[in-house]
Amino acid sequence: MAVDALGNPLRVILSAGQIADIEQAAALIKDQPAGFIVADKGYDSDAFVTAITAQGSQAVIPPRSNRLNPRSFDRYLYKDRNLVERFFARLKHFRRIATRYDKLATSFLSFVHLACAFIWLA
Repeated sequence: MAVDALGNPLRVILSAGQIADIEQAAALIKDQPAGFIVADKGYDSDAFVTAITAQGSQAVIPPRSNRLNPRSFDRYLYKDRNLVERFFARLKHFRRIATRYDKLATSFLSFVHLACAFIWLA
């Protein structure tokens, strides 16, 4: 899920449950104009940071503890990552999404898009 600076949804990509989120990260930010891309430690990969800088944005991702050469990041801007977490909390108010009633991914994604539209209107 990609959100803007106000916590409104911009792009949703649904992947299988056993796939790591970093696999879809480059597709999630592709063609999204942004000054900064804020993400958590799970997105700390050299390939993803290169993709961020290639589109003209700055990566605000804390380095993992096992990095040999940790990157620096803006701790002040990183505080805005809670907007994504708060968006997921708002999204889970929709019971059908929180409990995953739908068996098909297309049906589930359709209701996620519908919930995102309600969140935009609220």
